[in-house]
Amino acid sequence: MDIPDAERLRLEKLWEFEKRLNAEGYTRVAGVDEAGRGPLAGPVVAACVILPKGILLPGIDDSKKLTEKKRESLYADIVREAVYNIACVGAEEIDAINILNATHAAMKAAVAGMRVAPDHTLIDGLPIKAAGFLYTPIIGGDGKSVSIAAASILAKVYRDSLMREYALRYPEYGFERHKGYGTAAHMEAIRRYGPCPIHRRSFLKNIR
Repeated sequence: MDIPDAERLRLEKLWEFEKRLNAEGYTRVAGVDEAGRGPLAGPVVAACVILPKGILLPGIDDSKKLTEKKRESLYADIVREAVYNIACVGAEEIDAINILNATHAAMKAAVAGMRVAPDHTLIDGLPIKAAGFLYTPIIGGDGKSVSIAAASILAKVYRDSLMREYALRYPEYGFERHKGYGTAAHMEAIRRYGPCPIHRRSFLKNIR
């Protein structure tokens, strides 16, 4: 693959955390990230990804920096090449245990469901309570680690696809457009129709 020098250098830099752990004897390094902490509706989704060592995926980055088209293209590349698992925690459980605990539960489930268990995991963000696996937290990790970037893309694309499916079931809310986030149109739909089963009741307290 013909990759411009500047992009090749950027991609190789994204492998630094993984290479450092490989040098310490860890052979199955995974990345974990989530999508959907902030929306008013829908699940929080986490992905765990082990990429083939040294693979260069042009354009890979924090999913928030990518266009929808690029995310979907990279999603196809990642699921073809990687070992991965995706886990969801729905609105009812988010309301019961709060969004932080639900996010951590999704991350734990994503790791636990891997068909090949990681021997070290890089996670985006702050430490996880009682994780049950060996990990390194990295603030802003989705822009610093290729494995976390890959996980961020899987989580985001998978969650967006779920929200498009929910839009068919609950068309009055426009989930296919805003994916559950608190846009003006979404909040107006909640005022008009009330919440539906995938709304997070704990997130709706201040909507009048």
